[in-house]
Amino acid sequence: MLKEQLIECHQRIKPYIHNTPILTSRSINEITGSELYFKCENFQKIGAFKMRGATNAILQLSEEQRGRGVVTHSSGNFAQALALAAKSLGVKAFIVMPSTAPQVKKDAVAGYGGIIIESEPTFLARENTAKQVEQNEGATYVDSSNDINVVKGHATACKELLENQSNLEYVFAPVGGGALISGTALAAYCFGNNCKVIGGEPFEVDDAYRSLQSGKIESNSTTNTIADGLKTELGDITFPILQKYVDRIIRVTEEETVIAMRLIWERMKLVVEPSAAVALAALLKQKQLFKNKKIGIILSGGNLDLNKLPF
Repeated sequence: MLKEQLIECHQRIKPYIHNTPILTSRSINEITGSELYFKCENFQKIGAFKMRGATNAILQLSEEQRGRGVVTHSSGNFAQALALAAKSLGVKAFIVMPSTAPQVKKDAVAGYGGIIIESEPTFLARENTAKQVEQNEGATYVDSSNDINVVKGHATACKELLENQSNLEYVFAPVGGGALISGTALAAYCFGNNCKVIGGEPFEVDDAYRSLQSGKIESNSTTNTIADGLKTELGDITFPILQKYVDRIIRVTEEETVIAMRLIWERMKLVVEPSAAVALAALLKQKQLFKNKKIGIILSGGNLDLNKLPF
């Protein structure tokens, strides 16, 4: 049933997304002692995997719902993803963005046809503004991570990876709101051959690691990480999927993230953002456990301010 759903989802969104390349690096293989396959979602439309879930979420709406538009609150990749997915499908997208969001991000959302509504920068203010848009416009709210249609859309990245490399033993993915790693884990379960999924998460925002330890959804008191795409927390849809299908989460320091990011830039000549590098950082941290294994790494995206590189 789940396998069929993911196959249908992939067929549904294929016309609107890129089947991103899978790249290898002999020198990074030597450093890790493993055979690595990088799924390069930095080459996805809008420069990140989120185009997959956003497209699937809109395609699953009724004609009537699409006619009224969609709304989300985001200052990052999902804002751009929902705006472009909506534009591709002829749907209005209302994007609530904090007033502190960088102008370059606002310009990108506007360029994709998103209708920007500014709010105070707190999470509560963003949520309340999105609810107001829902009421005033009749738009359907699409959560950036805690939405099963978003999760299934994101699963297609790992599905493509496993179609290319069917005997991967592990797939590593970064953990933020949990939609990417949830989708990755569902795809590994359905299309892998006993393939385990491991998350990488910054110590500074380790709510998912602590949630799996305690058995309930935990929060972060601070979000002091350069991996700005991983500052969101798990929800009631993503958390149970992690509990059931994710093998473990490895936490990494900010310095370890920067080292991994620099390695990808230098050895692979790839522009990736810190959030994407967290997955490789997790492998590097415990590389002795994965020696001689065949491993997939989801490089989640490549959207970052080039004036603020951490190296």
